[in-house]
This record gives sequence, structure tokens and C-alpha cells, in this order.
Amino acid sequence: MSRDKPNILFILSDQQRWDTVECYGRPIFPGLTPNLDQLAADGVMFRNTFTCQPVCGPARSCLQTGQLATRTGCFTNWRGLPAGQRTIAHALAEKGYRPGYLGKWHLGGRWENYTSSNVATAPVPQERRGGYTDYWLAAEALEFTSHGYEGYMYDKNDVRLDFEGYRVDCLTDFALEYLRDQAARDDNSPFFFFLSYIEPHQQNNLDRYIGPMGSKQRFKEYQAPGDLKGQEGFWRKEMPDYLGCCKSLDENVGRILEELDRLGLRENTLVIYTSDHGNHFGTRNGESKRSPHESSIRVPLIIHGPGFQGGKVADELVSLIDLPPTVLAVGGIDTPGDMDGRPIHGLVGGGENDWPEEVFIQISEEGVGRALRTARWKYAVYAPNMQGTEEPGSDRYVERFLYDLEQDPHEWNNRVTDPSLREVRKELSGKLIEWMVKAGENAPVIEKADPN
Repeated sequence: MSRDKPNILFILSDQQRWDTVECYGRPIFPGLTPNLDQLAADGVMFRNTFTCQPVCGPARSCLQTGQLATRTGCFTNWRGLPAGQRTIAHALAEKGYRPGYLGKWHLGGRWENYTSSNVATAPVPQERRGGYTDYWLAAEALEFTSHGYEGYMYDKNDVRLDFEGYRVDCLTDFALEYLRDQAARDDNSPFFFFLSYIEPHQQNNLDRYIGPMGSKQRFKEYQAPGDLKGQEGFWRKEMPDYLGCCKSLDENVGRILEELDRLGLRENTLVIYTSDHGNHFGTRNGESKRSPHESSIRVPLIIHGPGFQGGKVADELVSLIDLPPTVLAVGGIDTPGDMDGRPIHGLVGGGENDWPEEVFIQISEEGVGRALRTARWKYAVYAPNMQGTEEPGSDRYVERFLYDLEQDPHEWNNRVTDPSLREVRKELSGKLIEWMVKAGENAPVIEKADPN
């Protein structure tokens, strides 16, 4: 099938650590991700990619709008996109794309006439679907409308569709049906399809991960990552099922790529694979994410298709906030002035000379925090005595973390009070304030972690 503009297939996993994809060079289990590894070998692997907000809803709001979560007000879960909020789906539709969405949405919010207890299982109103008008099969919170082996979603007409079978397989079945329908259409307009899996996120009502049957035995001989070894948390019990989820994702990516080949769509389809945030398995706080540590913020990013080919590796620091302008650029759309990122095409061809040397992270729910990640340093500050579930930001922060990632890649030696690094902290503090101002925040006061 020949089209003037490439199709765009955006595949998002949920809570997937970067090192669960084997081509990143720190394998947890040999042979876990052959399909993603091959996608990287044929396309481009971005070695250092980070979420801009390590929690589900806020990260997804950034991906849909290209704006940091504090700009849209979606800085915690259950805060929907504002009415009339423009998204990448709107922009691409105006250029002739057919926007479709499948899976977990998590951006409808607590809308009128619904209570917080049933909003997760109700169909998302059409006006709160972010511009995905051509195809819709989704649930506001898939972890509440489904389990590992059964569940339901709602189509564009609010009709409930039930499914049975392993959840990743079932969502992929729907995705393959979608692709076949697109290939059969007699118009020449491209599609933009956002496929949002929930795995390897835990099943909320059971508070555990559900891999395919047999995962506990199949993946019991894993290599524990260095940031988890010797630490408390729940990774020892949950890792085999977590890896089972990741294996299933890889297998189903393989199914999708095979179908694109069979339908003649592969050559003219840009495939993006990434995750909304990582997973520290309770080693940094009481749950899985919402922290500035690598295990929480670092995610895989592999892109294959027009402009992203040749088995290249980009080492620059990339944020998820850079993906919306990248998607728009693929569709021939200049980056809107209200977006906070920039297209990453130049990192592939070597034509990007002024790429930022750090990424900026906003942290909510677990606290009100801000962080900066450079090639060497991780620097994070938190607002004292503020509720991260209620307040988007602060005019006052206190230093909490400083890690030297060259000497301490697993971040176990917090040097935020090390007097020998006072100048480093001063420089990072100044840069962090600059990023906060660029993000539309007030320039805050950042207090030292020590009195000297």
C-alpha cells in the first residue's frame, strides 16, 4: 500500500524497565525480547530515554499533548485532560490521518455525573477521548475492567466488548483486526494508531503481576539487576511474572510486525515502542514508581520506519516529552509553540548540534518533586510538607538526592550532603531552576540539604 505520508503505530507498555529489553545490554533473562531486539537492529535504539513524570496518568498526558503535566493540570492520576485540550490526534487528523486508540486511556478524569468509585469502569465520554475519533476501543483504567485472562473495553459507540484469554494476546488480536481493516480501506489516508497495553503493570485489585501461565517456573532463573540486589521490596516474589509480562509483550510485537509485513504496510509504517515509566519494585518507596531513580524513570525507546532505520544507536538524553513533536514531524507538522519537547530526528542523522544535556522530571503523588538527569548526575529536590496528590508545584524546595551515575550507576550512595560536591549541587540547582521556569513554573528557592 502506497501513501504520501507514513502510517504511525505507537506502542506503549506500562511500567516497563529499560533493562527488560535485552538489546540495552543488561539482560535480566537471556532471550527475553528477540522481536524488540530485531526492531532495534533494523531501526534506531535510543539508549538513554526517560519519562518526564514517573506515574501513569501524568506521563500519558504528556505523550498525548506534548506539554508537561503541570501545564495541562494532569499532574496526578485521575485528572482528566481539560475540555478542549489539543492533542497529537487532533493535529494529525487535520493533516488527513485517521486516529485510532486501543487499550488503557487513564485521561478521562472524574467527569460530571460519575463518582470516583465507578469512573474507572465506565465508558469514556466521546468528548474526553483526546481526538481519537476514527477508532476507539479502550477502558479508562484497564486494570479495573480486566484481569490477566479476561476483561472488557468499550468501543466508539460505548458498546462493551468482552474478551477471554491472556490480556496482551487479546489486545493484540484487536490490533491485528484494526490493521487488516486499515489495509482494506479504499482511501489513501494514513492511520495513526496508539496501542496502549497495561502489562507489565501489576494487577491492582490483586496487588501482584500476572504473567502468562507458567511464568513463575519459566522465568525463575533470572539475573537480578544491580539496583535490586540485596534490597528489600517485592521484586524477589514478583520478578518471574513481571518478566512473563515482558516476554508476552515482545511476542505480540512480533505478531504485529509480521502482520504489517503480510499486509504490505511495514515499509511505510513508523513503529514506536516505549513505556510510560519504570519499576523499582518497592525498593525506593512504598510502591513501584513516583521517584527520580533510574529504575523508576528510565524506559526503553525503539523506533523503526521512515527516517529511523539502519540499526543505529542514539546516546543523547531523550525525554518522553520529545515524542509528541517527533510524531507530528513524521506527519509533516511543525512543533507547536506550546509543546515542551522537540523532534528527535536530528539525533539519528547527526544533524542536531544543540540538543539539551539534561532531562527534566516532575514528580507527584509521592511528594512534590523536581529532578534533573545529566550524563553523569542525578539531582532531585522536594517541597517540604506538601501533598503530592494535591499540589502541582512549589516556590520552595529542599535538596534530597544527588547521585554520581558514573561511580554509582545503581544509586545507592546519596551524596546530597557531601561537602566536596557543593559546587556541583550549585550548578545543578541553577540548571534545574532554568528548566522549571521554561516549564512555566515560578523560579523557586532551592534550599541546601545541609546548613553549610
